[in-house]
Amino acid sequence: MFEAAEIGRTVDKAEYERAVAPLREELLAAQAALREADFPVLIIVGGVDGAGKGETINTLLEWIDPRYVETFALGPASDEERERPPFWRFWRALPPRGKIGVFFGGWHSGPIVDRAYKRIGDDEFEHRLGQVVAFERLLVEDGAVIIKLWMHLSRDRQKKRLRTLSKDPATAWRVTDADWEHFAMYERFRRVSSQALRRTSVGAAPWTVVEATCRRYQTLTVGQLVRDRIVAQLAARRAPAPPSAAPIGPGLGPDRVAPAEPRPAPATITILSRLDLSARVAEDDYRERLGLAQGTLSALARRAARKGRSTVVVYEGVDAAGKGGNIRRVTEALDARMYRVVPVAAPSGDERRYPYLWRFWRHLPRDGRLTLFDRSWYGRVLVERVEGFCAEADWMRAYGEINDFEEQLVAHGTIVVKLWLHIDQEEQLRRFREREEIGFKRWKITAEDWRNRDRWSRYELAVNDMVERTSTEVAPWTLIAANCKRHARLTSLATITTALEDAL
Repeated sequence: MFEAAEIGRTVDKAEYERAVAPLREELLAAQAALREADFPVLIIVGGVDGAGKGETINTLLEWIDPRYVETFALGPASDEERERPPFWRFWRALPPRGKIGVFFGGWHSGPIVDRAYKRIGDDEFEHRLGQVVAFERLLVEDGAVIIKLWMHLSRDRQKKRLRTLSKDPATAWRVTDADWEHFAMYERFRRVSSQALRRTSVGAAPWTVVEATCRRYQTLTVGQLVRDRIVAQLAARRAPAPPSAAPIGPGLGPDRVAPAEPRPAPATITILSRLDLSARVAEDDYRERLGLAQGTLSALARRAARKGRSTVVVYEGVDAAGKGGNIRRVTEALDARMYRVVPVAAPSGDERRYPYLWRFWRHLPRDGRLTLFDRSWYGRVLVERVEGFCAEADWMRAYGEINDFEEQLVAHGTIVVKLWLHIDQEEQLRRFREREEIGFKRWKITAEDWRNRDRWSRYELAVNDMVERTSTEVAPWTLIAANCKRHARLTSLATITTALEDAL
C-alpha cells in the first residue's frame, strides 16, 4: 500500500508560499470554530524513522494556535503506566471536546514494533489491532475526528535522509542506534506496518499515507487534510439531525431526550422479580460471622497486594439498598493505604467534555491496590437510559463498550467484582421514611430518590437488560438480596473474598 507514496511528489517554493497564507487562515478559522464545538480532534502521527514527522507537526502548530493543542510522544510505557491496562495511558491523554490532540506513535506503534521484532505472533498481533479498532470506533461514535497520518519514505530515501541528518552537527542527535536498527529491518517493518494500516484503516478513521520525499509537499498535504477534516465535521454537526435521532421530549431541554418507555409484557418478569429477598441473618450470628469474614478478606487483600493484583469492586443497586453500609464493612477490613472509594455522581461539566468511560479509566487502581466504586460506568445503561440523559443509540452501544472495558481490566490481571444490591418497594419506602425522620440520615434522602421510585418498573427493566448483556464469564454480576442489611453485608464480603481466592 506504500507504492503510491514513492512516486516523487514535489511542490516548488513559489507554489508553497502562495498556498501557505490562505491555508493558515483557514486552519485558524476552523480551529476557532472547533473551540466552540462538541467534538475533539485526534491527530495520530506514525511512519518510518527520519520521515520528518516532528518537523511537519512543528510547522502545523506554527500555523494554528498552540494553546488549544495537546501533544504527546508515546514512547515505552512508564512504571506507573505498566501497572494499569495498556490503554490507560491513552485514555488519560485524550483531548477534551473543542481541542486538538497530537499523538506521536499512538496506540498503533506498540503492536507494530512488537510484531516486527517477533515478540508477539500473528494471533496476538491481530488481537491487539482489534483492540485499536474498537478504541477508535468508540471515539468516533462519541464524535471525535481521528486523522491518522503515516509519513513514508522508500528504503533508499530513508537511508539518504538518515545519513544527511547524521552528518549535520545540528541534527545528528536526532539519529539514534534504534533508527539504524529499524532501517536494517526496513522490509520487515514495511510488511508489518502495511498489515497494521490495512487492519486499522476502517470507517471514519482511515489512514492517509503521506509521501515524505519533499518537505513542502508533505507539510501542505498534512495542513490541508487537517483543515478539510475539521471543516467537514463542523458542517456535519450543523446539518439537521436525521429522522432516526432520539426526539427531544417536552420540557426536557437540550441535554435530555425522551426516556425509553418500558416494554410491554412479558418483559414484566425480570431477573430481579425472581430474586428471593426473604433471607435474614440474626444480630448475634451476624456479629460473629462479620469478624471472621473481615479477617479473611484482610488476609486475601494483603496477599493480592504482594502479588501485584489490583481489584475493582463495583457497587450498584436501587436507592437505599445499603451500598454505603456495605462499602464500610469492606473497608474496615482493609489497610487504608491500599484502597480507595470512588463515589460516582452525575458527570461534571469537565467530565462531559470526554467520552463517558474516561472518568472511570482515570480512577483505575495500580497493581496491588483496590478501588471500590459507589455506582459506576453502569449509570450509562441505568439512570442515563431511564431519565433520557442520552439517546437510545448511546446506551445500546454502551453494553459492548463496557464489556470491552472490563475485558481489558481482566486481561491486565485486575480482579473485577460487580455487586447489585436489591430491595423491594416496601422496604425502600420504609427506609425512605426512616431517613426523613432521623436527623443524621435526612441528608441521604432527596427529591430525586422519590422521583426514581416512581420509575421503578423502568429501572427494573434496565437492570434486567444490564445483567443480561454485561454479566460475562470474566466479569459476572452477583445479585444480592438486601432487604436484610446484615445478610447483604455478609454476602458482599463473601463474594469479594471468593473472587480473590479464585484469582490468587
